[in-house]
Amino acid sequence: MEEPTARTRKKKVVAVVGGGLVGALNACFFAKRGFEVEVFETREDIRQAKVVKGRSINLALSHRGRQSLKHVGMEEKIVSQGIPMHARMIHSPSGKQTPIAYGKKGQVTAEKYPNTKLNFDHKLQDWSADTGIMMFLCLRADGSTQQIQADLIVGCDGAFSLTMPPINGEFAMKPNYLHIWPRNTFMMIALPNLDKTFTCTLFMPFEEFEKITTGDEVLEFFQKYFADTIPLIGVDALKEDYFRLPGQAMVSVKCSPYHIGDKCVLMGDAAHAVVPFYGQGMNAGFEDCIVFDEIMETLNEDFSAVLPEYTRVRVPDDHAIADLAMWFLFRKHVDNLLHFIMPKTIIPLYTMVTFTRTRYHEAVQRWHWQDKVRPSL
Repeated sequence: MEEPTARTRKKKVVAVVGGGLVGALNACFFAKRGFEVEVFETREDIRQAKVVKGRSINLALSHRGRQSLKHVGMEEKIVSQGIPMHARMIHSPSGKQTPIAYGKKGQVTAEKYPNTKLNFDHKLQDWSADTGIMMFLCLRADGSTQQIQADLIVGCDGAFSLTMPPINGEFAMKPNYLHIWPRNTFMMIALPNLDKTFTCTLFMPFEEFEKITTGDEVLEFFQKYFADTIPLIGVDALKEDYFRLPGQAMVSVKCSPYHIGDKCVLMGDAAHAVVPFYGQGMNAGFEDCIVFDEIMETLNEDFSAVLPEYTRVRVPDDHAIADLAMWFLFRKHVDNLLHFIMPKTIIPLYTMVTFTRTRYHEAVQRWHWQDKVRPSL
């Protein structure tokens, strides 16, 4: 076993467990403040991996997430690598497409900080909330262990702490939309990729997945519910890709508190995994980073005061967005009409959640108030 990493104690040490979206952004926030930052990720460095396996789902970046990226100077760099979505595109069973407008008509970055170190192939084995000592198993080489001591442990390690090539080189569907096929108890979505393909995701109860066991049954199912997608995906690709990865459960996590003493705090999916129907999972995780940073600024980086205040401030908001994501509604037209007539009185819930930094639980409270006054308008 290696001895604890020797380093100067002039700077506090922050260990970020999980090198995904929220972990990488958190590393930037802490590094910008001058902390010594170490990021530990179980998976190997995908920049050097010969084969990268796993499923994918595209992510929607909205105002909250962009504000967090802007805080560390990353907004434009990230936004330039995405495709703007101006509206939803609803696909009916008949094949009709109806656009619905949203509103009215990092790892490389973390590494640029000299006080940040990325540790891939490191799996957390044990840690102490009292001392900040952490034990990692090095998954490559000889499988040795590494021990470090941190002043703060930030848990960002997730909830468990395709289409054919484009036709003629162009997008097969309009790219600047979130394409949705709503079908009562299930739905499919498609989001564009920079290589002009789309990533399709089917949300459906497990029992429905279990009914489909052969390629012919897949084709029959899509002919019934998603007929307009078959020419785009291709019959053979559809039959093969459907079984490439089994269905996975969608996870919603709500917990409290988010901290233990003054040594450990949870952020992102580790604290509040949400189902994807409101498009706020990544954005809520990114906002965790900026909220924590704002509290550190107010309380002079005193972890004993910062961590309980972060729990007090953030838990109501993250619980609110988890509930909203479970309850996705299309009551948008009436809200938009009333908002047009009385813009300061009626603000659509989706607008408050997606295009402002109004706290999630305050948006829900205002929305409930609007529900009460709406019948009298």
